[in-house]
Amino acid sequence: MQTKNIGLRNIEVADTKISAIDGINGKLIYRGYDILDLVKKSSFEETSCLLLNEDLPTQETLSSFSDMLVATREIPENLEKTLRNIPKIANPMDVLQSTVSLMAVYDKEKIDDRDTNYKRAINLISKIPIIIACWDRIRNDKEIIQPSKKLNHAANFLYMLTGKEPDTEVARILDICLILHAEHSFNASTFAAREVASTRANMYAAVSAAVGALSGELHGGANFQVMKMLLEIGVEDKVEQWIIDKLEKSQKIMGMGHAVYKTFDPRAEVLRELSRRLAEKTGQPWYGITKKVEDVTEEEMKKIKSSDIFPNVDLYSASLYYMLGIPMDLNTPIFAISRVSGWTAHIIEEKFAEAAPKPMLYRPKAVYVGKYCGPSGCEYISIEKRLVSSEG
Repeated sequence: MQTKNIGLRNIEVADTKISAIDGINGKLIYRGYDILDLVKKSSFEETSCLLLNEDLPTQETLSSFSDMLVATREIPENLEKTLRNIPKIANPMDVLQSTVSLMAVYDKEKIDDRDTNYKRAINLISKIPIIIACWDRIRNDKEIIQPSKKLNHAANFLYMLTGKEPDTEVARILDICLILHAEHSFNASTFAAREVASTRANMYAAVSAAVGALSGELHGGANFQVMKMLLEIGVEDKVEQWIIDKLEKSQKIMGMGHAVYKTFDPRAEVLRELSRRLAEKTGQPWYGITKKVEDVTEEEMKKIKSSDIFPNVDLYSASLYYMLGIPMDLNTPIFAISRVSGWTAHIIEEKFAEAAPKPMLYRPKAVYVGKYCGPSGCEYISIEKRLVSSEG
């Protein structure tokens, strides 16, 4: 018996006011606002405030939100000690997931109302980049850089990572990347967060589950795989034959194609231009190689399937982060720095939705296709007789 809608594809499981994806026309909407408008006019702080508060904030609300983000940037001393005791070869996403779950033990609030979870959301948005930057310094035997009180969210992360304040253009490029990655409806990690939240587990448990889902190479780990691909290709002249060889073996070209978008991913459009700008600024070749990967893959796929394929958000974000000097294995943690805004907004919506009926525990149904021995089940055979029985 074959199951239908494997992976819950196209199955509507809940209502949301947070974001909408128009995969046919290539639109991404946050709380009613087009992502292409937000990247031109907004900041990551304002976008996060929008996602958590249902509309664009007033100046007073945004200032208060930003001040709270800055005020909660430090991590507890014992949490830092925990980071120092983790083996330095650990995967950064494993470190992040375990550290996020540990944050629950430092939360003194026992109330689980909307206001308390709003504060928890700010705490997570603030501390996740601090944890990642601290861990990278620790594993490289470098002194931890204390967070700045004057830099914005994106600039402070780069400062804590490198020890140098980024210039305005570089900080803005990362800020735009964070806006683009902040939310994407019921993707795998967001669904994981909502599913855990539906059990009435705390926000830290739900975000920890989301981090785990994001770590997989078919989700957040894809941008790491893209950069591995670009490094393997090495130079623009080798792109065409490399792509042809992969496609002849029916292998996937990382960064190309999307489960939802049937046209150009609007985020990829913005990231492509940012990659071009940063390549001009730094003199690095990665934009040219990436653009050739896009063009050749599109051309070759038309020959094979007579259909269009488009780049997704991972294709150009990989080269962007690499040109910013960010270690490759931090690509996915940076995704988490951004997406925690969307995760926490969804967790609050899942826990405190005002619309009737109230959200219920997620409990999908599976189709059993295993061994079947009749209405009474299979006969239990004692262990000493099983080998004889299986042989005849």
